[in-house]
Amino acid sequence: MSTQAATEDLAAVIGLEVHVQLETDTKIFCGCSTDTVDAEPNTHTCPTCLGLPGALPVLNEGAVEAAVRLGKALHADIPERTRFHRKNYFYPDLPKGFQLTQYDAPVCQDGELEIRVEDERRAIGITRAHLEEDPGSLQHVGGSIETADYTKVDYNRAGTPLVEIVTEPDFRSPQETRAFLAKLEEVLEYLGIYDSQRDGSLRVDANISMVPAADLEGGASEETLAEANRTEVKNISSHKGAEKALAYEVTRQRNAIQRGREVEQETRHWDESRGITVSMRSKEEEKDYRYFREADLPPLEVSDWKERLDIPELPDARRERFQEEYGLSEEAASKLTSTKEVADFFEEIAQQYDPDLAATWVADNLLGELNYRDMAITDLEGRFDEFTRLVELVAEDEITEKNAREVVLREMLDEEKAPDVVVEEEDLGKTGAGEVKAAVEEAIAENPEAVEDYHEGDEGAINFLVGQVMQKTGGSADPGQVNELLREELD
Repeated sequence: MSTQAATEDLAAVIGLEVHVQLETDTKIFCGCSTDTVDAEPNTHTCPTCLGLPGALPVLNEGAVEAAVRLGKALHADIPERTRFHRKNYFYPDLPKGFQLTQYDAPVCQDGELEIRVEDERRAIGITRAHLEEDPGSLQHVGGSIETADYTKVDYNRAGTPLVEIVTEPDFRSPQETRAFLAKLEEVLEYLGIYDSQRDGSLRVDANISMVPAADLEGGASEETLAEANRTEVKNISSHKGAEKALAYEVTRQRNAIQRGREVEQETRHWDESRGITVSMRSKEEEKDYRYFREADLPPLEVSDWKERLDIPELPDARRERFQEEYGLSEEAASKLTSTKEVADFFEEIAQQYDPDLAATWVADNLLGELNYRDMAITDLEGRFDEFTRLVELVAEDEITEKNAREVVLREMLDEEKAPDVVVEEEDLGKTGAGEVKAAVEEAIAENPEAVEDYHEGDEGAINFLVGQVMQKTGGSADPGQVNELLREELD
């Protein structure tokens, strides 16, 4: 970027390249398994994914179907024909010396994804989404990419199917990029083509330029972007990481410009441990990759796939339906559709019990306790029937909601006990009506000063008496019922 006056207002222009690992059993061009968790390095390889002479690629149909479904979810154009190219560059984790990817005929193009930031909704343009193979992975031993003693290369990941989603430069703040990535991950999980729990399943490269804010009125023009030097930040692996990396880079570039220095066009590495970006190399241009068509893979006709392949109900549609069908607030509906697993679990309970009760227990109680423990709904796999039983105990008035929330739920999560076991061990079954009435009469007789305060209009006295009754019943009485019985006796 040309040197700008220190007093000039600057604004960020950000575009993302999001690499998503697709959930397929085998790699994109060979039959090697993609299940490499805990596998010994370089044991899930073959001549094809290692690029040995004479080995020929065979396209994984499942990867193409996943990309087409994503295109439908992004309202993208899916062309009649798509094809693959070789992207030529040298890096130690690229065994063939080139990457099989898509260049001028991607499987999806011209889409959009709507995001919401601070109650404002707007669409982020999707330039393209294309299929490609993942390189291998580098393991820096003894330090970071800058300070490591040496680096190991593991080709187990080489050939894993990726879809790269390239956005328009529509972001104006790091917060917007985080909102976009969270929304994109929701859509990917609903489509069933992505597993957020898999290490390295979503990686982000961000392109950022600082331009005069006045030049952005009506949008960023090609001339404005051409005049601004673009910095690429690589190796970002999370929503939070993207926000932090870009916040750092915005500050770094703004400070450089205000001090009269020119921002170099370069590729920088996000060092998450130090919270900074560091220079890696000068920024490559498109011509540097010397794209040419992959002769071993013929063009693929995909125009009819869009009609043939179905996609499930997506987060936004499900959110709106939850509000209309179950009468939920927008906030509750948003929590309950945050992941497909949460939404499915809520609907399963809402079909059996009151939807408001189901929403309270899933959106507030269960998710709140899970977040406190840094757990996800997927950590409860195989135990959903136990948590449904807990809601049943509350719905059937067998235990108080307070005990269910503060005792049973927490012991279920911390000690992995079934709800009925906790109720029995802690003696949390609701006290009978006769016993509650007797406890009310005792509390009134034992606390004449509180009774007098109540008759003098002190509402705090009733809360004290409720506490006395709850203590006598071991917390197993319903507080609402106790309050009602006390008022009847006192009045």
